[in-house]
Amino acid sequence: MSTPSISRFGISVQTEGMGYPRHVYVPPGAPGVYHCVSRCVRRAFLCGKDPLTGRSFEHRKRWVEERILELAEIFAVAVHSYAVMSNHVHIVFAVNPNVAMAWTKEDVARRWLRLFRGGQKSTNESVASRIETLTGQSKRIGTLRRRLGDLSWFMRCLNEPVARRANREDGCSGRFWEGRFKCQALLDDPAVLACMVYVDLNPVRAGDASTPESSRYTSLRRRCSAKSVAGMLGPVASSIPHEALPLTTAKYLELVDWTGRILHPGKRGRIPGHAPAILARIGIRPTQWLCQVPATESGYWRVIGRAESIVHQAQQLGQHWLRGIGFAKRVESVPETP
Repeated sequence: MSTPSISRFGISVQTEGMGYPRHVYVPPGAPGVYHCVSRCVRRAFLCGKDPLTGRSFEHRKRWVEERILELAEIFAVAVHSYAVMSNHVHIVFAVNPNVAMAWTKEDVARRWLRLFRGGQKSTNESVASRIETLTGQSKRIGTLRRRLGDLSWFMRCLNEPVARRANREDGCSGRFWEGRFKCQALLDDPAVLACMVYVDLNPVRAGDASTPESSRYTSLRRRCSAKSVAGMLGPVASSIPHEALPLTTAKYLELVDWTGRILHPGKRGRIPGHAPAILARIGIRPTQWLCQVPATESGYWRVIGRAESIVHQAQQLGQHWLRGIGFAKRVESVPETP
């Protein structure tokens, strides 16, 4: 997504920053909400249509979406938002390793064998035998339990099967995805909501869809196709108990629609007065919102949130600074009207 509102309000975006080991901002064994992005490495648009040869790879988007939803049932995660693009994938999800710690040994073994079946033709008897064998290995079960509540293992189990399947289809070998996925920690509800909206609007901003609800292989399309949108906004797929975000699904869809209309290149004028009420409830002005959403990947780095949230996170990590504090302060100081 581009960032028209950033320049409109005079907020500059830094594009350089130092790196941190992932364990610094993704503490092992601790719950958190994250935005992860995986990108393809080859010249062709391997999850879309190759503009050079005209060959379509759209069916691979379905592979990725189905895998995301399957993993949400296996890992201790709750998937809030996703968008499968032509050459990259966005996911917003919560990880709660504490939930995996409460699973029985049989639960852990059964979930792990859904990931690594040891052959598609395994019979029920052989699976039951393997479950019994695993449950008798306490140390191994402890390792698997930690992996089922681990963000990096979730992304690994998403990316590797898709890469192998695509390589078989192409008759080649080598990397399909970049070796290291991008990860951002979302520190508060406004950060989670802004990132979700950013992800759900990606196909529209990229020109792949004319409206959010018409964009295929996205969490928003899945929400729109649900029988009811009157309930509170929860994850689209989850295997853990979760707390709903502070608005209904219908109000969230309204927020996405409103944000998309305002950020559209042909709609850069004055912000209408009918901004969704949720913005006031979470303590953010419409002008702030329209700066934060498009700058999800460019204005921040490893963490996203209010300035005070980022400062607190830095203190928790024993650091004096985290990239994004200055940007968050500038967002919070934008005027009421453009």
